[in-house]
Amino acid sequence: METKGAGRSLAWLLATWAVTRVALLLCVFGVYAFSDLDVTSDVSVIYRGWYEVLRQGTFPLDDVTWQYPPAAALPILAPAVLPFLSYAHAFFLLAFLADVVVTGLLLYPGRRPDRSLRGAWVWVAGVPLLGPTVYARYDVMVTAVAVAAVLAGVRQPRVMGALTAFGALLKVWPALLLVGCFRRRAWASAAVTAAGLAALFAVSMPGAFAFLTFQRERGTEVESLGALVFHVARHFGWQGQVLLNYGSVEFLGPYVNEVSTAALALTGTAFGWLLLWRLRARRREPHTLAEAAFTAVLLFTVTSRVISPQYMVWLVGLAAVCVSYRASRMGAPALMVVAAAFVTVLEFPFGFVHVVTSDRYGVLLLAVRNGLLVAASLTAGRRLWRSTVRPAAPTAPLPPRPAQHRKAPVSP
Repeated sequence: METKGAGRSLAWLLATWAVTRVALLLCVFGVYAFSDLDVTSDVSVIYRGWYEVLRQGTFPLDDVTWQYPPAAALPILAPAVLPFLSYAHAFFLLAFLADVVVTGLLLYPGRRPDRSLRGAWVWVAGVPLLGPTVYARYDVMVTAVAVAAVLAGVRQPRVMGALTAFGALLKVWPALLLVGCFRRRAWASAAVTAAGLAALFAVSMPGAFAFLTFQRERGTEVESLGALVFHVARHFGWQGQVLLNYGSVEFLGPYVNEVSTAALALTGTAFGWLLLWRLRARRREPHTLAEAAFTAVLLFTVTSRVISPQYMVWLVGLAAVCVSYRASRMGAPALMVVAAAFVTVLEFPFGFVHVVTSDRYGVLLLAVRNGLLVAASLTAGRRLWRSTVRPAAPTAPLPPRPAQHRKAPVSP
């Protein structure tokens, strides 16, 4: 009976995946208009423009919107492998294939006694909640590399190290996957892979690391946690602006630098907490690696000056890996992330005009979405700490005092 129930659950899972993914493909291929705001324009305009530059053998040296590590050139150039399709359609199909890979990775070990299909359900349900943006950015490809790295970490540390390094050269954040890895072979493999790939790109393509200088004058992106300060301040006469700056819609004006600095300070605090956790952690289980990676990426996402909708793909993927372990304690943070994904699609693309104009509805959406992410971060951090840091040894109780016998009074 148990096997029959598992078979039904898998059938429902695959049916849900098929229906939701067909719907996403219909949206990005233009068969159905998901919203008035075209979320696929970045592929056909920005990515295609980078593609034309990259295929000449150089990085976009004069384009400040290119803010990615050198390996990001690979997913941008990847549509060339499907020359019979337009650039945008080829990219959407490759993003879909990355989704297939993640789903397969989460399903593959599902029959082991310590694993379950909960992780696959989180991915299958969480991705469509973000809408077609998932297939219109290359973040789903990076997430596929990150999921593969975390799942390989327990048994194949060298593979994890190599995949983590490759992911970090795609979009930096996968470097955080190593926070919970205590295997020297993984760190050594990551260092060798990163050095080798970085040297290869530096030698073969000019401007491989020009992106490091393209974020000096960034403001605070309108969807970030710090942006809530200015959304509220606009109702009290704040005189700043909302402008397209460095590829994202940002606040520019009085006190923006101070809020951006505060965000960097929070990121530094998060890093310090993770370092302290790593030094204090004593109990390590197979799922600890995934839980530490999920917590680290949550903390750095929440404290970032930018929280773009596609960032949620990373969190959904790592949340799915966590809860695929039966013993994981990250169920509540994972549900918060899935809920935040739903609020994110209400905010972008459906409510983005409200966000940009800072009206009450837009501020409410951002407060709820970012509040869910903050709650998920704090809950995940607390559970990670309590499950891995050994509590102080209890003080030994004092030995009981010997009974004192009083002498009977001598009668006169």
